[in-house]
Amino acid sequence: MEKNMQEVIDAVVVLVSTWGLQVLGAIALLIIGYIIAGMIRNGVRKGLEKSGVDATLVPFLSKMAYYLALGVVLIAVLQKFGVQTTSLVAVLGAAGLAVGLALQGTLSNFAAGVMLLIFRPFKVGDFVDVAGTMGSVKAIEVFTTTMSSPDNIMIIVPNSNVFGSIIKNFTTNPIRRIDLVIGISYDDDIQKAMDTIKAVITADDRVLADPELFIGVANLGDSSVDLAVRPWCNSPDFLGLKCDLTRQIKEKLEEAGCSIPYPQQDVHMSQQAN
Repeated sequence: MEKNMQEVIDAVVVLVSTWGLQVLGAIALLIIGYIIAGMIRNGVRKGLEKSGVDATLVPFLSKMAYYLALGVVLIAVLQKFGVQTTSLVAVLGAAGLAVGLALQGTLSNFAAGVMLLIFRPFKVGDFVDVAGTMGSVKAIEVFTTTMSSPDNIMIIVPNSNVFGSIIKNFTTNPIRRIDLVIGISYDDDIQKAMDTIKAVITADDRVLADPELFIGVANLGDSSVDLAVRPWCNSPDFLGLKCDLTRQIKEKLEEAGCSIPYPQQDVHMSQQAN
């Protein structure tokens, strides 16, 4: 009995002497690694905030750095116990590839969202035309961009569609040009019509003096002489000014004796004798 007890004690001593220090070392490594991973996360977050990266992206990237650091720590602990981590890393890599293929569309949206947040072709509040959709940007998230149409319909667009298409931002530039085409009759005095239009435009304080207003004959149409009218204004004044100028130009041209003709077509009939 005493012999068996001694054998048990000897086995315990051998086990403790063999694995005890490794277990303690592994625990210490986990604790230190956990602390270092937290420091890396905080450092990445502060660095991204100082560099001006979008606030939506900062938590995600800092957490990614944190979990990557923890993964390195776990691999080091497994190696300390003699586990062959090479095969484990290969298996994890294969699993990650399979997951990536299964979530290809989602990852594409994520990658596009990261690019949008980094390069910032538009920001929240801008009025844009992207992926064939026009509206005000309400939110730029990692996977989708939320917009509100002019008639107040919420539109959610996948980021891969946004970043992969032509983006028109109507808000970024401080000034915009209004393009109007005004048709007058062939019988009207062109110079008189141009002077009337210029008087209407220059009388509006919202029209900018620089760049200079342009008025010229753009086209000799089937039913009218088309005048190109191109004033400049501040971007917030664009829509209201365009509507007001269109109405005022029509009224003043009519007062000046000029007419805006309807589309018309002359038909000549000939009668042939039998």
